[in-house]
Amino acid sequence: MTFFKRLGLTLVIVIIAFQVTENLFGRLSHLLMLLLLSWLGSIALEPIVRWFETRGYKRGLGAGVAIVGLILFITGFMITFGSMLFSQLSAAVAAAPDVIVSITNWLNQTFGLGLDASKIISDLNLDTNNLTPVVSNLAGGFLSLLTGTFVALFDFMTVLFFTFYFSADANRVRRTIAGYLKPEQQQVFLNVWTIAVAKTGGFVISRLVLAAISATAHGTFFWAIGVPYWLPMAIFAGITSQFVPTVGTYLGIAVPLVFTVGTNPILGIWIVVFATLYQQIENYVLTPRVSRATMDMHPAIALAAVFIGNAVFGPIGAIIGIPIVAGAIAVAEAYTHRHELIAEFNNLPSTKESETESS
Repeated sequence: MTFFKRLGLTLVIVIIAFQVTENLFGRLSHLLMLLLLSWLGSIALEPIVRWFETRGYKRGLGAGVAIVGLILFITGFMITFGSMLFSQLSAAVAAAPDVIVSITNWLNQTFGLGLDASKIISDLNLDTNNLTPVVSNLAGGFLSLLTGTFVALFDFMTVLFFTFYFSADANRVRRTIAGYLKPEQQQVFLNVWTIAVAKTGGFVISRLVLAAISATAHGTFFWAIGVPYWLPMAIFAGITSQFVPTVGTYLGIAVPLVFTVGTNPILGIWIVVFATLYQQIENYVLTPRVSRATMDMHPAIALAAVFIGNAVFGPIGAIIGIPIVAGAIAVAEAYTHRHELIAEFNNLPSTKESETESS
């Protein structure tokens, strides 16, 4: 009887602990997301901080210079393109229902699908009642948007603060954590930290650089051929192509295609041609040079990381999911042992050989 009492008490404690943990995670999920963003930001700043550190300067100076430089870049970008960006973005959001109606009518007339444009607009929450406050906030520009969403500004400052702390005091943080570990565990911890920073940092930096190059190239081309709302379209194409695996490239040009093909199909053809050519340049010229320090990740794992990150932290989680998984895989590969394959596996044809045989 005592055994069942202990078992019942244990189950009650486990259930209570699970509920408390789940409740705390739900309440702290936003803060955890900000900390993850800060950690990734500190990793991205690591090459700059190391450059200062190797020349005898303190890490805090390097981190401060990097963050101030980032703030100046964002400020300069907003001064130069901020008004245009938010005006184009507000116009694109306001035009979205009409674009959907136009595309739906074309599909119905061409393929006889019988789609209901009003139902699609309602399912996507793009009706007038939902879009009006968004359009008014965007039309007011960056300052109006920050004034209306003080939480976003507070989150941004929180991320900057923790990014500076994680970067400037990285050595102290490592020593503090290592102080609670045994000597043999300290070496493992140091190796894990080094691998995670090197691989994850390389991934983050390479993705950001490639996203900036992609956005600049697409933006220049969109502006040259007269794509409507070219600036937000280019930024969207650059971000999705680098942080959404497998389908990101196609998703990045799908939105500008939707906004152009209904009014000017020729522009849509030019967008597809340019995106195809740029993808080849990126794959064979840019990526090998920019991504030397990164690791390869299977597209299925990367896509799963996006879905998991989005489910846990929302759209921002979809972006940070891949770098986090990349660091975890790098650490796992460093501490796992691969065995030689038996002859039966070596005799199996590879994917390319199978495709050749089938063709």
